[in-house]
Amino acid sequence: MAKRNRQPLPLLENIEIKDAGSEGKAVARVDNMVIFVPFVVPGDVIDIQVIKRKRNYMEGKAVNMRKPSPLRIEPRCEHFGVCGGCRWQNLPYNQQLHYKQQQVKDNFERIGKLSTETMKPILGSEKTYEYRNKLEFTFSNRRWLSQAELQQEEDVNMDGLGFHLPGMFDRIIDLQHCYLQPAPSNEIREALRQYTAEHKLEYYDNRKHQGLMRNLIIRTANSGDVMVIVVFARDEFDKIHPLMDFLRERFPQITSLFYVVNSKLNDTINDQEMMLWAGEPYIMEHMEDLLFKVGPQSFYQTNAAQAYQLYKVARSFAALTGTEAVYDLYCGAGTISNFVAHQAAQVVGVEYVESAIDDARENSKINNITNTHFVAGDMAKVFDESLISRYGKPDVVITDPPRAGMHPKVVERLLELQPQRIVYVSCNPATQARDIALLGADYEIAAIQPVDMFPQTQHVENVALLIRRQATKA
Repeated sequence: MAKRNRQPLPLLENIEIKDAGSEGKAVARVDNMVIFVPFVVPGDVIDIQVIKRKRNYMEGKAVNMRKPSPLRIEPRCEHFGVCGGCRWQNLPYNQQLHYKQQQVKDNFERIGKLSTETMKPILGSEKTYEYRNKLEFTFSNRRWLSQAELQQEEDVNMDGLGFHLPGMFDRIIDLQHCYLQPAPSNEIREALRQYTAEHKLEYYDNRKHQGLMRNLIIRTANSGDVMVIVVFARDEFDKIHPLMDFLRERFPQITSLFYVVNSKLNDTINDQEMMLWAGEPYIMEHMEDLLFKVGPQSFYQTNAAQAYQLYKVARSFAALTGTEAVYDLYCGAGTISNFVAHQAAQVVGVEYVESAIDDARENSKINNITNTHFVAGDMAKVFDESLISRYGKPDVVITDPPRAGMHPKVVERLLELQPQRIVYVSCNPATQARDIALLGADYEIAAIQPVDMFPQTQHVENVALLIRRQATKA
């Protein structure tokens, strides 16, 4: 069979970027064809080398700047353009908020065919850098090399400690400084880099599955607590113990120090034993008068300050008077459940991950909250008649599903139960709009509130309040 001749991918010259699109990529249009281009901003005029062509769109990269946009600013991070984590650093923060608000609006109107008349201005973040309370770094013996390094004749050290290069499982960007997490994150990472080099500890080879040093996880809390988890690939305790002692002595501000030996082929450690080396087995987060215990496997929103704003919106939308039965679906570690419990008669949290439910119960206990109940299981299965028989019908439902949105059976169950209010929290306005459209026959949108949890990125959280139509007519 003869091979089909492929047409060469074109170079498009003098193209103006018109919009900011999904996945942090900007948007251009040529002959009614949409082209997605990373690391440029609306108003840039560039030459685009097309690198992928599909039926309805193309992807490209900027190869020449003809005229920079008046919106463009200088990125703070030296790794911008290589690291895919903060793709909007070259866009002023007020413009980032503008395009995030537009993203929610477009998804609701185009995907859900929903009105956005009740949308409020997006809640921006006071901190636009150093806002993350958790980062995970990878040790690798295959770091990404700059053009200057590639041209060097002498051998180049290939060890790197940082983030994965986008789209490449075995290439690491060797971070010099990351602006996403507050101190002592960078200091800990740099000290470990120096220690491992001096003691000739092997960085992990993700192709051959060899080497000792694998991952580094750093968590910081608004209480000042710091948790560090070092992940090793082998049980070489003669090397592990001195390294852990070094961290304990060098950084007394670490209040929770763990190590993990993960010899599996993948990086997940939730099924591995967490070895506490020093300090407490948790760190504490504060929110109003509540305390939340965060262990090494616990989920907690990575921007605690904006999570507080998000939860205040959800609580306000729920409009609780103290008499309501509230169901918190996809409740995670029960943060929202416990946050609203004092204003409700009872709260029932449902979550798939059993360890998260354990955290939710523990967080109720340490805050002396006695009107919460938590159930672990597949949402599509456990959110059923037997659960309702046990705890009663909900007056208010708060739902915060993963990016894929709610399971169709969960949507069907909500239509059967007909709670007075549904507060839908989402990290993906596209699937949120889809689900709300499915509820549209019985519910109307009373309010929409975008919240920016992740400055310098395209990601946006959104909270929508749905009120049962029969209730609004009463």
